[in-house]
Amino acid sequence: MPANEQGMQFEIVAREDFSDVTFLLEVRHPLMARAARPGQFLIVMETEHGERIPLTIADFDRERGTITLVIQAVGKTTKEMQRNCTVGTHLYAMVGPMGIPSHIGSAKKVICVGGGLGVAPVFPQARAYKESGAYVIGVIGFRNRDLMFWEQKFRAVCDELIICTDDGSAGIKGLVTEGIKQSIARHGDIDEVVAIGPPVMMRGCAEATREHKIRTVVSLNPVMVDGTGMCGGCRVKVGDQIKFACVDGPDFDAHQVDFADLMARLVRYKRAEGEAMTRFEESCRVRNAAGELEQSVFITDRPAADR
Repeated sequence: MPANEQGMQFEIVAREDFSDVTFLLEVRHPLMARAARPGQFLIVMETEHGERIPLTIADFDRERGTITLVIQAVGKTTKEMQRNCTVGTHLYAMVGPMGIPSHIGSAKKVICVGGGLGVAPVFPQARAYKESGAYVIGVIGFRNRDLMFWEQKFRAVCDELIICTDDGSAGIKGLVTEGIKQSIARHGDIDEVVAIGPPVMMRGCAEATREHKIRTVVSLNPVMVDGTGMCGGCRVKVGDQIKFACVDGPDFDAHQVDFADLMARLVRYKRAEGEAMTRFEESCRVRNAAGELEQSVFITDRPAADR
C-alpha cells in the first residue's frame, strides 16, 4: 500500500534554496534515517499520481530521524516539487534506502569529487571515509561562486578541500579534473577516488586517474523506473557485462564504465521530457492567468473605501 495509507507521514521539516534551480528538502523518516548508508538512493513520489523519481541520499541524521535530498529542478516533476514542497507539506511516498551502499573499506587516503548537484551525494562518502580514519581530500566543482553550497560541511570532514569554478570566481579556475591532478601531484599515495556528477564529468575523472592506476568509483544515474531491477531501464555497460544501476550499483568501477553508452541512453527520452515540460509550463501559465483574473475581480468588486 502507499505509505500514507499506512498512516506514515513523510513531512518536509526543512527547506533551503541554493539557487533558482537547486533546493534542499529535509524529510522526517526515522526508520529510513537509521537504515541509510552512503551511496544509497530513494524512489520518491510527490503525489499519488506523480512520477517515481530516484534521488540519491545527500545526508541522513539518525538523531533527528531525517533524510536530506538535494534536488535540481530541471524537469516537470522536479519543477513541481520546487513549487509545492515547502516546510509542513508531505511527500506521498518514499521507498528506500535502495542500492548497494558504498564500500568504504580501509583506504588511507581518498579523493572525494563532486561536480554540480553531485556535490551533495558525495558528502556522505567523504564523512564515512573520515570516520574510518582516512585522510580525505575533497574536490568540489561549480559553474560559479553563486551556485556553491555546503562548503563548510565539507571542510568539517575533509583534511583538504579544493574548490573549482568554471569562471574562477571561487577557488581555482577550471574543472574538478584540475583539482584531481593537483591532488595527485601533491600526494603520491592516493588509494581511491570517488566521483559523483554529470556523466561527462565522471568520465573526465576516470581518465584523470587511469594512467596512475588509482581505483576510481563513480555513482551512475541512468533512467530508472522501479528501482528493483525489473524494468531494465537503468542498465549500463560495465566492462563486458550489462549491469542494472539500481540493484548492482549505483557505484561502479569508473575505468570499466561505458560512458558513451550511458550518455546516449540519458538523452533517449529527451523529446518526451520536453513535451512534458511544455505541458507543465502551459498549465502554470493558465493557473497564473486564472489567479490574476480572480484577484482583479476581487479588487474591482470591493467597496471603494476598502481599496
